[in-house]
Amino acid sequence: MSRSLREVVFVDGVRTPFGKAGPKGMYAETRADDLVVRCIRELMRRNPELPPERVDEVAIAATTQIGDQGLTIGRTAALLAGLPTSVPGFAIDRMCAGAMTAVTTTASGIAFGAYDVAIAGGVEHMGHHPMGEGVDPNPRFVSEKIVDSSALVMGSTAENLHDRFPHLTKQRADAFAVGSQDKYAAALAAGKIGPELVTVATRSAEQGWGLATADEPPRPGTTVEGLAGLKTPFRPHGHVTAGNAAGLNDGATGCLLAAEDVATELGLKVGMRLVGFGFAGVEPEVMGVGPVPSTLKALASTGLTIEDIGLFELNEAFAVQVLAFLDHFGIADDDPRVNPWGGAIAVGHPLASSGVRLMTQLSRQFAERPDVRYGLTAMCVGIGMGGTVIWENPNWEGEK
Repeated sequence: MSRSLREVVFVDGVRTPFGKAGPKGMYAETRADDLVVRCIRELMRRNPELPPERVDEVAIAATTQIGDQGLTIGRTAALLAGLPTSVPGFAIDRMCAGAMTAVTTTASGIAFGAYDVAIAGGVEHMGHHPMGEGVDPNPRFVSEKIVDSSALVMGSTAENLHDRFPHLTKQRADAFAVGSQDKYAAALAAGKIGPELVTVATRSAEQGWGLATADEPPRPGTTVEGLAGLKTPFRPHGHVTAGNAAGLNDGATGCLLAAEDVATELGLKVGMRLVGFGFAGVEPEVMGVGPVPSTLKALASTGLTIEDIGLFELNEAFAVQVLAFLDHFGIADDDPRVNPWGGAIAVGHPLASSGVRLMTQLSRQFAERPDVRYGLTAMCVGIGMGGTVIWENPNWEGEK
């Protein structure tokens, strides 16, 4: 039996404001599942053309799948959001690339014909569930030298990357971090950051009820001089600091995917079109280099080259990790195509949710840039992986 694949489109994406993890963060007393429920409800509210019963799947990622992030959160969040009981759901985990994998998994189902419409996203409440909570790594990893012990500490893997590529200096990392903060601040002031946000009611036993409307992590006014004196917690006299890495954060994301013909049938907008994707493994000790082979794989499978990519949304888990990617492909540290609205160093990185943040921003950038045909979202992944998804701009005006 032969069949043809269908085109898959990214219809819309939303996210909660990202918060700082910990007892003083704005989501300290807010449930993780309630964060992702807000995203699902907002997607449905913003797209009234979509009958709720036409949603065929809900895939929600979380890295730490226990407590208020457990219990097959894709299904439970769908029910809590008010979707019909006929809509199934599942949980997925690929650490930082959880939401990205939720997208590629459901998109593959759409292309194959198993689904018409799907919701994909991710959530991470690092205040409730610190990275690594409840895990029990097999002692063979270290005793049999399958990986170095540093592979299980993400900040240490970033220090390893500085060691491997000594030309990626702390000064370059700090300068890149300042650029991320500055670009985020400029995008916020220009109204580019904000339309994708869904407000969240918050609760505090001490302060009462509140409303989260803006991202908590950004540090406007950050300077290279200010970053130079920060402590290097992963190694004495090291390179990685709280200033040139993403913080510990809480937040959720969600997006709506559909077959292009179904989007046309229902009158849904098309934000961008899926071209291809790739995931790759690397040495866990230098997991930050993962987006290089995953991008090479995605480019090869789509017949594109890095020169075809007009916009890059790269997750900034650590500045050095992005610099390694840029250096490999011969892209300048301050290339305007890269994270034009800032990145995770400024806005935060609630682990499994971040992939859809990248996609949502790229989709909105495409709407402003009909001169750009292809864009790329990529991220490094813990335990030594990288993920890359390539998208096409439906607003592209063709070769001038």
